[in-house]
Amino acid sequence: MLPRLSHLLRPLHPPPLPSTATPMARVIPRAALAHLSPAPNAVASICLSPRLGFDTNTNRFGVSPPLKSSLSARGFHALCRDDGRRLTPLGRVWASPQREYRKVRRRAVKSKEKELELNVSICIEEDLPDDPEVLSIAEMLRLNVPMAMKVAFDGLKDSCYKTRDTAISDVGGFESVELSLLLCNDEFIRKLNKEWRDEDHTTDVLSMSQHAPELKLPILMLGDIVISVETAARQAEERGHALLDEIRILMVHGLLHLLGFDHEISEEAEAEMEKEEELLLKSLGWKGKGLIQSAYDAETNANSHEEKADDRKKEGHLRFYKPKFNYIFCDMDGTLLNSKSQISSVNARALKEAVSRGVKVVIATGKARPAVISSLKMVDLAGKDGVVSEFSPGVFLQGLLVYGRQGREIFRRNLDPNVCREACLYSWENKVPLIAFTKDRCLTLFDDPLVDSLHTVYREPKAEIMPSVDHLLAAVDIQKVIFLDTSAGVTTTLRPYWSEATRDRATVVQAVPDMLEIVPIGTSKGSGVKMLLDHLGSTAKEIMAIGDGENDVEMLELASLGIALSNGSEKTKAVANVIGASNDEDGVADAIYRYAF
Repeated sequence: MLPRLSHLLRPLHPPPLPSTATPMARVIPRAALAHLSPAPNAVASICLSPRLGFDTNTNRFGVSPPLKSSLSARGFHALCRDDGRRLTPLGRVWASPQREYRKVRRRAVKSKEKELELNVSICIEEDLPDDPEVLSIAEMLRLNVPMAMKVAFDGLKDSCYKTRDTAISDVGGFESVELSLLLCNDEFIRKLNKEWRDEDHTTDVLSMSQHAPELKLPILMLGDIVISVETAARQAEERGHALLDEIRILMVHGLLHLLGFDHEISEEAEAEMEKEEELLLKSLGWKGKGLIQSAYDAETNANSHEEKADDRKKEGHLRFYKPKFNYIFCDMDGTLLNSKSQISSVNARALKEAVSRGVKVVIATGKARPAVISSLKMVDLAGKDGVVSEFSPGVFLQGLLVYGRQGREIFRRNLDPNVCREACLYSWENKVPLIAFTKDRCLTLFDDPLVDSLHTVYREPKAEIMPSVDHLLAAVDIQKVIFLDTSAGVTTTLRPYWSEATRDRATVVQAVPDMLEIVPIGTSKGSGVKMLLDHLGSTAKEIMAIGDGENDVEMLELASLGIALSNGSEKTKAVANVIGASNDEDGVADAIYRYAF
């Protein structure tokens, strides 16, 4: 069975630790289930921390070395196997000798006279997060597993199955039964699957028998069941029931394997095990079909080309999925920001969840860095542990300013001074509002409501009014300028004029309908993203990019997966791999929940 560590938790009432003592292990309280109690002949424990022990010789708590697992040298079954060959151990079962388990003291309940004692250990693999749902499920399994064992044992008495291995036929001859169940992640079960079956892929459940009938032991060492919570969560979503329901189904499947059923040896054996799964689940009153039937239904649906179920993961469930990308590069205006220039709470939660799972979110925008920090601060995404800060990497001002590790500037490019002068003179003479961007500052020539809106609505730095064109040009180096006008004014007047006027000296970009940007030729968000990836030692294969405007085209083309929101320009949607929901429909969150994991 899985390592028994109860001796490390003796005595039951050790002397209290001195106030200066340093705790050596985390203690996670079990959920209180006052209204539920296990059968009187069931003994169950939840494994939460393996190494905390009390030394009676020194009267001190200490950390004991990990016990050697007894999982090695056993045969086991898995749901998916391509051939019918008998499994043989390939060596040590653990994927890593450093694997440990969290455990609390087993709570024993006196069994009734002559009743079979069921000893069940529920363990949580160390790399699974301390998730309330997982801990609650572990506590429920402490009650559910003995129930399932009792019903399954009763079924053996009247069993007339032809294909079941009858090495275990009557459990009444044993004093007690031992069973362990381990909840783990995909990586752990994948390595276990590789070491024992030479199959390098994730599976949902593995069963490992420890029964040795030739030894005539008074204790039935039934074995171990290993369940991947991550795979179970995905299957639960696909099959439309709760995670607890799916784990119960997997536990029943694993238990029947330990009792001699094997669906892999023949069609008749598969039919018999499928029937017993359904009977057991029905007897226990648990939801869902048996695992064999569920797998068959999934295969049938795939072969018949039926419409696939919605592949969007549920909010709050990304912890059960492995990220497909190391980076998400995300635009701001028209993408992360909705039509009110706000970040929705749904988008904010999706970004936080992605970051918590180790995905690095990098902003790539035409905005200045202070504007991005201000916008994300409103939803608690700015700062050291957020998405953006003065010390985080990012691509700003359409790729003209790129910040790398520790927020250090790694690239800056300025607009041709002659183009700057011509644009400023045009603004002054035609009274068309203009903003000149210089790193974290904005400059303008006169006050205007549109200039104010850039600060109040778009959160750009408040524009400083310069007394003349010469004063503005002499103040600082300018990276880009923006003309502000109506959508019609930009489309019919400004864009045609400046496309012709700048020609080979600059590029005009229209990120939003009522603004026209003039930037140095040959620069774009895409080039800025590429430069940042080189600086970080990463490649485009590691990123997913989300945008909407024509200034996002190169970035989406560069990314392994480019997602254009449905409110984006036709040019942007034409180059994207996927067209997602609009910015007013939480398009960023939708993209993360569908494609990032």
